[in-house]
Amino acid sequence: MSKVEDFLTKEEEQEIVEAIRVAEKETSGEIRVHIEKTTSKVPFDRALEVFHELRMDQTELKNGVLIYLAVKDHKFVICGDKGINEVVPKGFWDSTKEVMATHFKIGNFKQGLIDGITKAGEQLQKYFPYDAGDTNELSNEISKG
Repeated sequence: MSKVEDFLTKEEEQEIVEAIRVAEKETSGEIRVHIEKTTSKVPFDRALEVFHELRMDQTELKNGVLIYLAVKDHKFVICGDKGINEVVPKGFWDSTKEVMATHFKIGNFKQGLIDGITKAGEQLQKYFPYDAGDTNELSNEISKG
């Protein structure tokens, strides 16, 4: 599957957006998913670029999390901002990637993304609980490149 548009169905995309909404409901943190066909760069470097392009580095508490996928390359990265990276347990992002990869290996991309979003959301809720004044700083929609 090389076309980004064919990677997930519209229904699957909506389920992922809903998983983001639910994960963010009890936290001030922000989660985004970005999908693109391929990258000529090191995937982590490209994920950092996308992180900045989506203005995820501008959240008030530096608690944004990006799940970046290069579909054709079969690569994905989880990129957390400084605030969240400083508080999650050592190895947390790697263990989250492993859970996601288990689903990805059998072609269940939707569930892999939802599980990654859920795990990130649990950590965001633990360290950055929702406060009455919190606003949704970033879109929950999947971005595509």
